[in-house]
Amino acid sequence: MAYQAGATNHADGDNDQDLQNRRLYNPYHDLQVPIQSLYKLPTSPEFLFQEESVAQRRSWGENLTYYTGIGYLAGATVGAGKGFVDGVRASEAGDTMKLRVNRILNGSGHTGRKFGNRAGVIGLLYAGMESGMVAARDTDDVINSVVAGLGTGALYRAASGLRSAAVAGVIGGVVVGLGVTAKQAMKRYVPI
Repeated sequence: MAYQAGATNHADGDNDQDLQNRRLYNPYHDLQVPIQSLYKLPTSPEFLFQEESVAQRRSWGENLTYYTGIGYLAGATVGAGKGFVDGVRASEAGDTMKLRVNRILNGSGHTGRKFGNRAGVIGLLYAGMESGMVAARDTDDVINSVVAGLGTGALYRAASGLRSAAVAGVIGGVVVGLGVTAKQAMKRYVPI
């Protein structure tokens, strides 16, 4: 039971005096450090080895996880929005509110999963190809990203035929090229 100042349950004057002379427990008393500095965390990344601090890019495993996760999340969000719109359009005049909500939730979940899985696979292919290009060329530049975009588009649509794979490869390369160009422009004009 914690001590509460001013609360007395005893009728004796001696016990009241004992309670008044007690000090409250302070867990930081013996640390000899100001309490405010205990919770100041560093803002820069901490590395276990010096070699890790020199590298300016994510490892291939981190790259794989990042692009796959971002792809799945973005695809699932877009798919859920499309499923929501399709569910609202599919509702009929005689439907109850419970049936409409069920239709919307089913449409959002189904379409969100489908789009999320597709975008996650594209992110996985892109990350693998980009990391492979960095390892093969032993340099990290724009060419790796564009070639990875070309390869990802072509490989993703390879089962649909040669023409479809070529078109998807060109689209993937152009999209990645525009993205890298926009990132470079943002870095130039917006200090990070």
